Parts: sequence; C-alpha cells; structure tokens
Amino acid sequence: MSHGRRGNREGSIVKRADGRWMARVSLPNGKRRAVYAATRQEAAAKMNAALRDVERGMPTLDERQTVAAFLDQWLASSVKPNVRPATYTSYAQHVRMHLKPTLGRHRLARLTPQHIETLWAAKIADGLTASTVQRIRATLRRALNQALKWELVSRNVAALANAPTATRPHFDPLTPVHARTLLDVAKDNRDEALYHVVLATGLRSGEALGLVWDDIDLDARTLTVRKALQRVDGKLVRVEPKTRLSRRTLPFPVGVAAKLREHRARQNRDRLLAGDRWHETGHVFASTIGTPLDGRNVTKAFQRLLASAGLPRKRFHDLRHACATYLLLQGVTCKWSRRFSATVRYR
Repeated sequence: MSHGRRGNREGSIVKRADGRWMARVSLPNGKRRAVYAATRQEAAAKMNAALRDVERGMPTLDERQTVAAFLDQWLASSVKPNVRPATYTSYAQHVRMHLKPTLGRHRLARLTPQHIETLWAAKIADGLTASTVQRIRATLRRALNQALKWELVSRNVAALANAPTATRPHFDPLTPVHARTLLDVAKDNRDEALYHVVLATGLRSGEALGLVWDDIDLDARTLTVRKALQRVDGKLVRVEPKTRLSRRTLPFPVGVAAKLREHRARQNRDRLLAGDRWHETGHVFASTIGTPLDGRNVTKAFQRLLASAGLPRKRFHDLRHACATYLLLQGVTCKWSRRFSATVRYR
C-alpha cells in the first residue's frame, strides 16, 4: 500500500513485502532516508520525528548506518580536532582493533546492551585484562555519547551494559633506601638530573621530557609545565599537557638546582663536541646532538640502571609516585609533601 509521491522535505509510508512498514523522508540535499517499523502508526511517528529534525536542521536517524561507519565519522569529526594526538591514537586503536571487527557490521540504531556484554566477555576470553576492556568500554561510551548528541541513537547501550570489574592498581613506590641507592648509582649518569627532577616534582615522563630551558628558573628554583613530549605520526613533538590543571609551576630543592646546573654544563660540552650535527631544540633533557629523548629509550636506560643497582624492576612512571620519598630524603617537610606521601602510601 502506498500513499503516493511527496514533495521535498515531506515523507511517504509504504508497506513492504515482508510485512514491515517503511517511511521515507526527503532531505535538503535531495537524498531520501528510510526508517522501519512493525506498524503503520509507529512508522508514521518515526517519519514525523524525522521531518521535525529536518525542519530544525538536525541530523535524522539513519537506521542503515553501521557502527563502523559511525565510529569512523566520530573519530574524524569529533575526536581528532579536539583531543591530544596520543588520545586520538588510543581511541583509533580501540576502534580499529576491538570495536569495528566485532560491532562494526551491526546497525548503530539496533545496537543493544547484549551486543556489548557479549563483546566484553569475548575480549576477556581472548586474554585481555579487565582494565584493558574497561578502557575500550570508555572509548565506546564516549563515542555513543556523541551519537546521542547527534540524535543518532536514543540511548547509550555501552553505559547500560555491565562491564568487567577491574582491580584497582597498586602503586609500590621506591622505599627511602631504594631511592637513595638509585641516586647513588645514577651519580654522573647522563640522566641523573632527570631522575632528580621527576623524583622532586612528580612530573609525568612526557612532561619532564617536554621541558625546555625557558621553563626552568634556576635562581628561583621553579619549573613550569607548559608542554609535554609525545610521539605523533612517528615524530617526537611538544603538545598541550594532559589537562588544564597540568599547566603548573612547581618548586624544587636546592640539590635539584645543583644537578640541573651540572646537567646544563654537560649539555654545553655536548654542543661543542657535536658541532654542525647539533640540533638546537632547547630541550633540557636531550641526546648528545640536542634532539629530544625518546621516552621508550629513557625507560630502557632506567631499567638497566635498576638492574645494575640490584633494585627491583619498576616503571619509569613509578618515580612520579616516589616524589614524597625523595622530598623527605632531602629534608623537605612541607604540607604538600606530607599530603602526597599519604596519597601514595595508601593507594
């Protein structure tokens, strides 16, 4: 049964051979979009809602759009222009490796919590940890929240689905004895000043490696975090810090100022030895030719240092959590260090 041809920005309703009702809406670009329903009344309601969206200039629900097509659009138009490169890379990896291969063929409008819970169970069965699955879930939730804003779906099924329970990570910072041993073994090491700075300020690895000399005031004994170093498209570049609060100015002890002066003198010698091969980037922590340090290489050097000191294996990031330990070793007993120490101890 057909109700005839309609004009632009109008709709039509027909009954299909399979018994379902299909409503079509003409869009301003000349294309037509279809919605489906079990009854003519439901199809008419969907059609009228779509027509109202067209009149308001809002996107209309396309029941044929797949999850894969939506995720590609979300990454390109919503994520890439608005987040840090590393965040985009993480989201894109979750989409490419986990979400599109499993959910991509499904129609976005017909996605259910059962689809999502089945996916999480499959990922756990494949050997992924619950914390990894939760990060993938966070990506999907953010994507579907945007679908809600675009009025492409009526609910966020990722938020409705149950998620695997992840155990809270346990931070095991260096003990005072280990911290002292590490610094003793690191004496005259090229990265000695880097270890002192991170231990004294609690900087993230990217924040420390992104420091330039203009960020440091040795006389006032402060440093200002303005950028962070990240690998983007295979190149090390300085990008905006992780959050707005990550832009901050931090004090450091006299001993760290002395180590930074020694480090600057060593860097000046490197500059003279390198000659024409020197790249003037201004980075505080740089290679022997002035280029930024790759965080992966810094971590490997840190692991070798721990091994030579006979210390247990740690992540470079664990130095951040040993900040309070270092300050106490330096005799710093400010209120901030005590709060930080308590936070680390009881995490």
